[in-house]
Amino acid sequence: MKTYMCVICGFVYSEEDGLPNKDLPDEDIPPGTKWEDVPLNWKCPECGAGKEDFEIMGI
Repeated sequence: MKTYMCVICGFVYSEEDGLPNKDLPDEDIPPGTKWEDVPLNWKCPECGAGKEDFEIMGI
């Protein structure tokens, strides 16, 4: 599983952890969700940047 970092604010998305959203359960990203399966219109929860502003971390 890979991790991706927002180049704007440094927020990290982990495929292993997903992104639970207690406030908006319809926007919940379950653990194990691959980056390519995250919706194209998804925005960074910290700064609002789009997926295009994320880079893979390490290999």
